[in-house]
Amino acid sequence: MNKDNCFQLGYIAKVHGLHGEVNVVLDVDFPEDYEGIKHVFVEQKSRLTPYFLEHFVVSHNNKVLAKFEDHDTVEDAEKLVGSALYLPLSDLESLDEDQYYYHELIGFEVSDEKLGKIGEVKVIYDLETQDLLGVDHQGKEILIPIKDQIVLKVDKAAKKVYCHLPEGLIDIYLED
Repeated sequence: MNKDNCFQLGYIAKVHGLHGEVNVVLDVDFPEDYEGIKHVFVEQKSRLTPYFLEHFVVSHNNKVLAKFEDHDTVEDAEKLVGSALYLPLSDLESLDEDQYYYHELIGFEVSDEKLGKIGEVKVIYDLETQDLLGVDHQGKEILIPIKDQIVLKVDKAAKKVYCHLPEGLIDIYLED
Protein backbone atom coordinates (compact mmCIF):
# COMPACT_ATOMS: atom_id res chain seq x y z
CA MET A 1 0.00 0.00 0.00
CA ASN A 2 1.28 3.42 -0.95
CA LYS A 3 1.31 5.99 1.88
CA ASP A 4 -0.14 8.62 -0.48
CA ASN A 5 -3.30 6.51 -0.72
CA CYS A 6 -3.71 6.29 3.08
CA PHE A 7 -4.48 8.43 6.09
CA GLN A 8 -2.84 8.14 9.48
CA LEU A 9 -5.22 6.55 11.94
CA GLY A 10 -2.91 6.93 14.95
CA TYR A 11 0.17 5.37 16.48
CA ILE A 12 1.17 2.59 18.85
CA ALA A 13 2.00 4.25 22.16
CA LYS A 14 3.09 1.41 24.43
CA VAL A 15 2.85 -2.25 25.36
CA HIS A 16 -0.12 -3.28 27.49
CA GLY A 17 0.18 -6.37 29.63
CA LEU A 18 2.16 -9.53 28.97
CA HIS A 19 0.37 -11.10 26.02
CA GLY A 20 1.26 -8.85 23.09
CA GLU A 21 -1.44 -6.20 23.48
CA VAL A 22 -0.65 -2.54 22.78
CA ASN A 23 -2.18 0.84 23.52
CA VAL A 24 -2.95 2.86 20.42
CA VAL A 25 -3.62 6.60 20.33
CA LEU A 26 -6.04 7.53 17.54
CA ASP A 27 -5.84 10.77 15.59
CA VAL A 28 -9.44 10.90 14.36
CA ASP A 29 -12.54 12.88 15.26
CA PHE A 30 -14.80 9.87 15.83
CA PRO A 31 -12.75 7.00 17.27
CA GLU A 32 -15.84 4.86 17.81
CA ASP A 33 -16.14 4.56 14.01
CA TYR A 34 -13.05 2.35 14.06
CA GLU A 35 -14.11 -0.02 16.82
CA GLY A 36 -13.55 -3.61 15.75
CA ILE A 37 -11.57 -3.00 12.57
CA LYS A 38 -9.89 -6.15 11.33
CA HIS A 39 -6.65 -4.83 9.82
CA VAL A 40 -4.38 -1.78 9.58
CA PHE A 41 -1.19 -0.85 7.80
CA VAL A 42 1.78 -0.40 10.15
CA GLU A 43 4.62 1.88 9.10
CA GLN A 44 7.98 0.22 9.57
CA LYS A 45 11.20 1.42 7.95
CA SER A 46 9.18 3.88 5.81
CA ARG A 47 7.01 1.08 4.39
CA LEU A 48 3.41 0.19 5.09
CA THR A 49 2.86 -3.44 6.02
CA PRO A 50 -0.60 -4.98 6.52
CA TYR A 51 -1.31 -6.37 9.99
CA PHE A 52 -4.40 -8.28 11.04
CA LEU A 53 -6.02 -7.59 14.40
CA GLU A 54 -7.47 -9.97 16.96
CA HIS A 55 -9.20 -7.04 18.62
CA PHE A 56 -9.33 -3.24 18.45
CA VAL A 57 -11.32 -1.85 21.38
CA VAL A 58 -11.87 1.91 21.67
CA SER A 59 -11.98 3.45 25.15
CA HIS A 60 -12.05 7.08 26.31
CA ASN A 61 -9.68 9.84 25.11
CA ASN A 62 -9.17 8.30 21.64
CA LYS A 63 -7.21 5.41 23.17
CA VAL A 64 -7.46 1.83 21.96
CA LEU A 65 -6.47 -1.56 23.31
CA ALA A 66 -5.29 -3.58 20.33
CA LYS A 67 -3.93 -7.07 19.75
CA PHE A 68 -2.25 -8.04 16.50
CA GLU A 69 -2.40 -11.59 15.20
CA ASP A 70 0.81 -13.57 15.87
CA HIS A 71 2.04 -11.02 18.42
CA ASP A 72 1.69 -12.91 21.68
CA THR A 73 4.58 -11.65 23.81
CA VAL A 74 5.83 -8.39 25.24
CA GLU A 75 8.84 -8.66 22.93
CA ASP A 76 6.59 -8.97 19.85
CA ALA A 77 4.60 -5.92 20.93
CA GLU A 78 7.66 -3.82 21.80
CA LYS A 79 8.83 -4.03 18.17
CA LEU A 80 5.70 -2.12 17.12
CA VAL A 81 5.80 0.69 19.72
CA GLY A 82 6.10 4.10 18.07
CA SER A 83 4.84 2.86 14.71
CA ALA A 84 2.18 4.84 12.89
CA LEU A 85 -1.04 3.09 11.83
CA TYR A 86 -2.69 3.79 8.48
CA LEU A 87 -5.89 2.93 6.64
CA PRO A 88 -6.72 3.45 2.95
CA LEU A 89 -8.31 6.77 2.02
CA SER A 90 -11.17 4.74 0.57
CA ASP A 91 -12.13 3.84 4.18
CA LEU A 92 -12.98 7.48 4.93
CA GLU A 93 -16.61 8.51 4.83
CA SER A 94 -17.67 10.84 2.03
CA LEU A 95 -18.16 14.39 3.23
CA ASP A 96 -20.55 17.12 2.20
CA GLU A 97 -19.23 19.65 -0.30
CA ASP A 98 -18.57 22.21 2.45
CA GLN A 99 -16.64 19.72 4.62
CA TYR A 100 -13.06 18.49 4.21
CA TYR A 101 -10.41 16.28 5.70
CA TYR A 102 -7.21 18.06 6.68
CA HIS A 103 -5.05 15.91 4.41
CA GLU A 104 -7.08 17.15 1.43
CA LEU A 105 -5.77 20.69 1.96
CA ILE A 106 -2.16 19.81 1.07
CA GLY A 107 -1.35 21.67 -2.16
CA PHE A 108 -4.26 24.11 -1.85
CA GLU A 109 -3.61 27.81 -2.41
CA VAL A 110 -4.25 30.04 0.61
CA SER A 111 -5.64 33.56 0.11
CA ASP A 112 -6.35 36.27 2.64
CA GLU A 113 -9.26 38.63 2.04
CA LYS A 114 -6.98 41.70 2.43
CA LEU A 115 -3.53 40.46 1.39
CA GLY A 116 -4.53 38.19 -1.48
CA LYS A 117 -2.49 35.10 -2.30
CA ILE A 118 -0.40 33.90 0.65
CA GLY A 119 1.01 30.61 -0.63
CA GLU A 120 0.52 26.86 -0.81
CA VAL A 121 -0.38 24.51 2.05
CA LYS A 122 2.62 22.22 2.49
CA VAL A 123 1.76 20.46 5.75
CA ILE A 124 -0.96 20.18 8.37
CA TYR A 125 0.09 20.26 12.01
CA ASP A 126 -2.47 18.34 14.03
CA LEU A 127 -1.44 19.37 17.52
CA GLU A 128 -3.12 18.62 20.81
CA THR A 129 -3.87 22.28 21.50
CA GLN A 130 -4.52 23.56 17.99
CA ASP A 131 -4.46 22.50 14.34
CA LEU A 132 -2.36 24.57 11.95
CA LEU A 133 -1.83 25.00 8.22
CA GLY A 134 1.87 25.11 7.32
CA VAL A 135 1.94 27.46 4.32
CA ASP A 136 4.94 28.31 2.13
CA HIS A 137 5.06 32.12 1.82
CA GLN A 138 8.08 33.69 0.13
CA GLY A 139 10.22 30.69 1.07
CA LYS A 140 9.22 30.80 4.75
CA GLU A 141 6.72 28.69 6.62
CA ILE A 142 3.67 30.58 7.91
CA LEU A 143 1.50 28.80 10.48
CA ILE A 144 -2.20 29.57 10.20
CA PRO A 145 -4.59 28.32 12.89
CA ILE A 146 -7.46 26.23 11.56
CA LYS A 147 -10.33 28.07 13.24
CA ASP A 148 -13.71 29.14 11.89
CA GLN A 149 -12.86 32.85 12.44
CA ILE A 150 -9.67 32.49 10.37
CA VAL A 151 -10.42 29.82 7.75
CA LEU A 152 -13.55 31.24 6.18
CA LYS A 153 -14.07 28.86 3.29
CA VAL A 154 -12.48 25.89 1.57
CA ASP A 155 -13.22 25.46 -2.12
CA LYS A 156 -12.25 21.87 -2.90
CA ALA A 157 -13.01 22.20 -6.62
CA ALA A 158 -10.74 25.25 -7.01
CA LYS A 159 -8.21 23.91 -4.45
CA LYS A 160 -8.29 27.15 -2.46
CA VAL A 161 -8.49 28.11 1.21
CA TYR A 162 -9.93 31.55 1.92
CA CYS A 163 -8.83 33.19 5.17
CA HIS A 164 -9.23 36.23 7.34
CA LEU A 165 -5.76 36.39 8.92
CA PRO A 166 -5.21 38.24 12.18
CA GLU A 167 -3.44 41.58 11.73
CA GLY A 168 0.35 41.12 11.76
CA LEU A 169 0.36 37.31 11.64
CA ILE A 170 2.45 37.09 8.48
CA ASP A 171 4.80 39.86 9.64
CA ILE A 172 5.84 37.72 12.61
CA TYR A 173 7.21 35.08 10.26
CA LEU A 174 8.90 37.51 7.87
CA GLU A 175 11.01 39.20 10.56
CA ASP A 176 14.67 38.15 10.57
